[in-house]
Amino acid sequence: MKKMNKFIIAKEFWEFLKIRKKWWLTPIILFLMLLGALIFFTQGSALAPFIYTLF
Repeated sequence: MKKMNKFIIAKEFWEFLKIRKKWWLTPIILFLMLLGALIFFTQGSALAPFIYTLF
């Protein structure tokens, strides 16, 4: 089986945005990625209880 590229989803999403002209999706996706990164990186810290109370 052919080895798949790790960033194939990002590449396909970029192609989708270029072809279909759906640029309004970009801020939504970026916001969701930043929110996920915030939760991921603070889950083991002392700030975690304060972050989770926001949601």
